[in-house]
Amino acid sequence: MPLRTATVAAVALLAIPLAPAGPAAADDTYSSYAELAANETEGTDYRRSTRDGETDVAHIAIHGGGIERPTTELADHAAQSGDHAFATFEGIKSTGNSVLHITSTNFDEPMTVDIVADSDYTVSWHGAAGDEALTYVGGLDTDLRDAVREELRDAGFEVPNTIPDHLKGESPENIANRNASGEGVQLELTRGQRDELMIDRTPTDAFDDYIAAVERAVAQR
Repeated sequence: MPLRTATVAAVALLAIPLAPAGPAAADDTYSSYAELAANETEGTDYRRSTRDGETDVAHIAIHGGGIERPTTELADHAAQSGDHAFATFEGIKSTGNSVLHITSTNFDEPMTVDIVADSDYTVSWHGAAGDEALTYVGGLDTDLRDAVREELRDAGFEVPNTIPDHLKGESPENIANRNASGEGVQLELTRGQRDELMIDRTPTDAFDDYIAAVERAVAQR
């Protein structure tokens, strides 16, 4: 499926009817996409990309590019592995991409919102802090969440049962849970885990094993 990228004037974006966002999270500069777009330049500071799929599944990376590497690459390859839909928001500044982080419960970029709304199953890829190689699997879709946990563990990846509160992804407002079923999965990969999957922006064998494990779980839906 063709990849779609968009460049839209900030003034036009402000006219798009979006659900009102809450206040910015403590570490966020912007509380909504419209606010971000009014202060940052698409194509220079950030990039948006989506691709339709042939299934009822969507893989998304809302903190891609330089915000939380390599979540865009992971979501993209996971989508390709099963011909699923894909959406990402990427920071492409030379430095300082963290300013582009919009927390999952406020994230309302319209292209991604549309991809998620058209899906029954959503996997949202994120980067978490931590040197130990771990993946926290959360979200409201408990069946798919548990299947992903099992497949990742069977593939040799460490997946704790206990998830830090801020990584649980259980708010109905979380973009992962704003699909047609109201339930999604959130993957939070620590820096240690992400470093094992990609070295100098080159995927490792573990990268392929990780993607395959997630696809096996998705195929059970």
